[in-house]
Amino acid sequence: MHPLPGLLFGVVTLAAIGRQLTIHVGAGYSVVNFLSYFTNLANLFAASVLIRGAALSWAGRQPSPRDERLRGMAVVYMTVVGVVFAILLRNVDLGALRPWINVLLHYVMPVVVVADWLLRPGTALARARDWLVVLAGPLAYVVYVLGRGAIVGWYPYPFLDPRLDGYGSVAGHVVAIVALFLLAQWAVGASTRLRRRT
Repeated sequence: MHPLPGLLFGVVTLAAIGRQLTIHVGAGYSVVNFLSYFTNLANLFAASVLIRGAALSWAGRQPSPRDERLRGMAVVYMTVVGVVFAILLRNVDLGALRPWINVLLHYVMPVVVVADWLLRPGTALARARDWLVVLAGPLAYVVYVLGRGAIVGWYPYPFLDPRLDGYGSVAGHVVAIVALFLLAQWAVGASTRLRRRT
């Protein structure tokens, strides 16, 4: 992707999340709750990666291995955001979430990040230890959500709320989502290996 579109998508995403946070705070909602949605965290991460990539391109610098790893992680995370929303959350009441922000975060950004990778395959996530690096964030997120939810009585997503169908249902959803993370990571790593061979 040309650096300008990447920069624009990154900046617009940050602005959209900032706008939605302002709406939530104005309605009396918790800032911590807002930042407990994986969608918001993943989009903040992906937007930062896009902006970083644009800055490197304009500076005429090649991305470091760390930059490539972060870019690959953004692809994995945003793929999961898009798929999970389409399967589990599309018909859920989104409350105060503005429709245009919903479309940007759940549909547009996943497509943009994945398309950017397909157009410019990176050189990341091909090593075995990368699997642990990518999964560490989502697994820590699940522990945080369940631990905090047990204390404050609030969960960001219904499929992670054990009060609805019990911990067995939560465990089943977590296993399925982890499998999706692994599949997305395999695809990213496979594209890296293919690029190295060609």
